[in-house]
Amino acid sequence: MSERERRKSRDSGFDASHRPGMTGVGHRRSLLTHFLMTLPAAIVSLFFSSAPAFADLKICNRMSYVVEAAIGIDDKAATATRGWFRIDPASCRVVVQGTLTADRILLNARALGVYGASPIPQSGSDMLCVAQDNFVIAAARQCRSGQTQAAFTQVTPTQGADGNLIAYLAEDSEYDDEQARLAGIQRLLVIAGYDAAPIDGVDGPKTQAALAAFLKSRGLSSDILASPNFFKAMVDAVQTPSATGLTWCNDTPHKVMAAIATDDGKSVTSRGWYRIDPKTCLHPDVTGQPKQIFSFAEAVDADNRVIKLKDRPLNWGGDRQLCTRETKFETNQQTDCGARGFSATGFGAVDMSSGGKTLRFAVP
Repeated sequence: MSERERRKSRDSGFDASHRPGMTGVGHRRSLLTHFLMTLPAAIVSLFFSSAPAFADLKICNRMSYVVEAAIGIDDKAATATRGWFRIDPASCRVVVQGTLTADRILLNARALGVYGASPIPQSGSDMLCVAQDNFVIAAARQCRSGQTQAAFTQVTPTQGADGNLIAYLAEDSEYDDEQARLAGIQRLLVIAGYDAAPIDGVDGPKTQAALAAFLKSRGLSSDILASPNFFKAMVDAVQTPSATGLTWCNDTPHKVMAAIATDDGKSVTSRGWYRIDPKTCLHPDVTGQPKQIFSFAEAVDADNRVIKLKDRPLNWGGDRQLCTRETKFETNQQTDCGARGFSATGFGAVDMSSGGKTLRFAVP
C-alpha cells in the first residue's frame, strides 16, 4: 500500500466558537497542480520578519477546504486586523499589496460554514479581534460590540519565484496543489451526498463517477472544472436543500449553531457544533444507515450569545434529552450529562422515512 493510500482523510471538525469566550479556526487528478508546506495537526504557521517587505504578501491554500483568512499586522505596539479573504484549495490570494513594514505578521484561518465545523485548530498565542463578516479593525487588542477574540499565529512568509512573499495553509496530509484541489472536490462531493470517499487527493473511478453525477445533476459541463468559479459552484450546490439525507436551512438573520445525534440501534451519539450562516443551508455529515436521527439548533449573536425572544432562547429541538457541551463535542454516553461536564439538551426526532428531510430554522 502506498503512502498516499495510507493517508488518513480528515473529514470532521467542529466550530469551537459556539459560546462567549470560545474561538474557533485542475481538475481531477490530471487537472490539479502543486505547492508544499508541512504543518503539524493542520495548524497554520506564520513566520517572523522584522525587515520591510517590498513585495505583495500572498496566502496560499494547500488544504482540502475553502477557507477564509484574516491577517494581523503588529507594528510598534499597534495591532490591526483585516479579513476575511476567501481562498480555494490550490489557490493563492494577495492580502497586502506593496511595501509592508511590520514587526510581526499574524494569521487566523477558518473553514467555510458549509463544512459544518472548522478543521483548523487555532493555537496561536495572540488573541486579536475579528468580526463575523468582512472587517478592518484598527485597534485589534480591545474588542468592541460585534467583535470576538480569535487566536492568531505569527508567520514568516517565504519569497516566491515571482518575488512576492507567501504564507501557506496546509494540513497533516501534506497535499501538493494537485492533491489539495482534488481532495477539496472530493470533500464537497461527499457533503453533497455523492460517494467520493476516501478524501485523500487520489483520483479513481469512484471520484470520477461522483464528479460526473454531480455535474450532470447540476446541468454543468466538464469545462467548469477549469473555471476559477468551480469551487463557488460546488459550495453553492451543497448549500441548497437535498433530496437525500438531512439538510438544515437557516432562514433567520442570525448565525445558527446546530448539533446532530444518530441512533445505530446500540447507542446514541451526539456531536456538534455546526455553524450555519444566515440564509444558507448545510448538510451535516451522517455516515452509515442510522435507525434514527435527532437534531438541535439555536441562534446566536455576533458575540456567540444565545438569541432570546421574549426571554426565551431561540432554538429548535424536542423532548429527547441528549448530552451537549458549550464547545466542540462528540459523545455516545447519554446518561449523567452533568456529572461528565455536559448539559442535557432537548433534541427533536427527524422523520427520514421519505429518504430526505429539510429542517428550516425561522424566527416565529
